[in-house]
Amino acid sequence: MQITHNKFLAEIRQGHTQIGCWVGLADANVAEALAGCGFDWLLLDGEHAPNDVRSILEQLRALAPYAVSPIVRPVQGDVALIKQYLDVGAQTLLVPMVDTAEHAALLVKAMRYPPDGIRGVGAALARASRWNLVENYLNFANEQMCLLVQAETPLALKNIEAIAKTDGVDGVFFGPADLSASMGFRGQPSHPEVQKVILDAITKVRAAGKAAGILVTDKKLANDYLAHGANFVAVGVDTSLLVKAATDLAQSFKNPSSAAAVGGTVGATGGY
Repeated sequence: MQITHNKFLAEIRQGHTQIGCWVGLADANVAEALAGCGFDWLLLDGEHAPNDVRSILEQLRALAPYAVSPIVRPVQGDVALIKQYLDVGAQTLLVPMVDTAEHAALLVKAMRYPPDGIRGVGAALARASRWNLVENYLNFANEQMCLLVQAETPLALKNIEAIAKTDGVDGVFFGPADLSASMGFRGQPSHPEVQKVILDAITKVRAAGKAAGILVTDKKLANDYLAHGANFVAVGVDTSLLVKAATDLAQSFKNPSSAAAVGGTVGATGGY
């Protein structure tokens, strides 16, 4: 058995644009439903969503038959937790709140087996190696690991060039919500000052030869970021998509004149 090729890593290294969606409902059925929708990558969120290692494992299994690339976000950049996520099969991690190049360098080591890093060697117990059925897993694993770090504070932006130039960091992701709050513009991720520093930082990250990413659900703003050089961009969130669609549907029936236009007949939709 051969090691799983990290398609997402290969694509961003070639500078190809990758469009993604946030998955926060912490359910394998939701992840699998989104897997066939055409996104290049799906973010399985363990920071703000109620996920743990087991629920992430279930979602990784659900996504495995599909072409979409899974990215896992742990709750924090903890060495032991990173080891667990890698052992259950994650190859790409998005680590929040990385403010310094020193922290980034530690995360790089956490994702690699010795002597290149400090990842604990327990492949016989790991889904990642298919329980030692992947031929020569220990010697091939390091090259398939992809580390994305989140810059979410003014300190991170101050150190952005050093973070981006850290060997082993494959991309930098900008968190507009936390960044805007830390800049004094809480709840205003589209504030001109916030946008200015993000665009400047994207330029620096790309100049360092690394991928730049962001989450933005406004289509115009997403296209602006893409035009400016961001090349892995999440354009939707499962919770928001569900709530908006459900709210719009419910409200359409609160106005009787629009109900017929929305639903038609039960028979016309197959009776589901």
